[in-house]
Amino acid sequence: MRFAGKTAVVTGAASGIGKATCLRLAEEGATVIAGDIDEEGGSELAATSNGKIIFKRTDVCNVDDIKALMDLAAQKTGGIDIVFNNAGAVGDRAPIDEISPEGWDRTMDLLLRSVAMGIRYAVPHMKGRPGASIVNTASVAALGAGYSPSAYAVAKIGVLHLSKMAAAELAKFDIRVNAICPGFIKTNIFASALEVPRENRDAANVVIHEVANQAQPVKGGGNPEDIASMVAYLASNEARFITGTHMVVDGGITIGPRHSWDENAPAMFDSVQNFVGAAQE
Repeated sequence: MRFAGKTAVVTGAASGIGKATCLRLAEEGATVIAGDIDEEGGSELAATSNGKIIFKRTDVCNVDDIKALMDLAAQKTGGIDIVFNNAGAVGDRAPIDEISPEGWDRTMDLLLRSVAMGIRYAVPHMKGRPGASIVNTASVAALGAGYSPSAYAVAKIGVLHLSKMAAAELAKFDIRVNAICPGFIKTNIFASALEVPRENRDAANVVIHEVANQAQPVKGGGNPEDIASMVAYLASNEARFITGTHMVVDGGITIGPRHSWDENAPAMFDSVQNFVGAAQE
C-alpha cells in the first residue's frame, strides 16, 4: 500500500498502459482520477474499482479538459501526488516529405503539448505534497529512427527533454519528473497505427502479439503491466533520488538489429504487414 492516502491522475486511462496503471495505483492504495476520450471504457473501469477510480472524459488535445481533470482531482481529494501523462496515439503517419502542417500540429498537440499542459495544470495542486511525482510516457522511438513515423518520434523525444526541463524547474517544489520509454507493448496502438479496420482488430492483435513474442531479446513481448510497474516505482518513495531521466522498458529491443541476438533474423513484421494487406483488400 505504497500510495495509501495519495491521489493520482492518469490520462489515456481507459485501456492498455493507462488502464493497467490505474489498476496498479488503486491496488496500492491511491485514489485515481482517470481521464480518457473513451467514455465507455473509462466508465467500466471506474465501475469495477469500488470507488478507488473516478473517471472523467478528457480530450488531452483540449487544454480546458486537461485543466478540468486536474482541478477535479484536487477538488475531490485536496491535491495531487502523482501524475501519469500517458494519453496518446501514433498520430500522423505521413513521412516528413509528405506530412501536412495540420497533421504535424495534431500529432504535437496530442503527444507533446498535452504532456506540457498536464504538468502545467497539475503542479499548482502538487506543491507542498511530500513525494510528489510526475511520470510521462515517451517511447523507444525517441531513441532512434525506425521505430515509428517521424512526427511521433519527434514528439516523443520532445517529451524526454520536457521531462528534464520540468525536473529542473520543479525541483524547488520537491516535485520529481521522469519519463518512460516503452518498447513493443501489447496494446491496441499497433493495430490502430497500421489502420486495420476496426472489425478486424481483434484478429490483428493476435497476429501482432505473436510477433511481439519474438520482437526483442526478452521473449513474450511487453505487457501494459510492465509499464505500470515502472510507473509505480517512479511514483514511489523508492525512487526518491531519481528525477530528470528516462527509463527504457523495452525487453532489449533497442540493443540493435534483430541479428544482434538472433542469427536466423526473420523479418519480424512480415506476418503483420501480410495480415494488414489482406484486411484492407
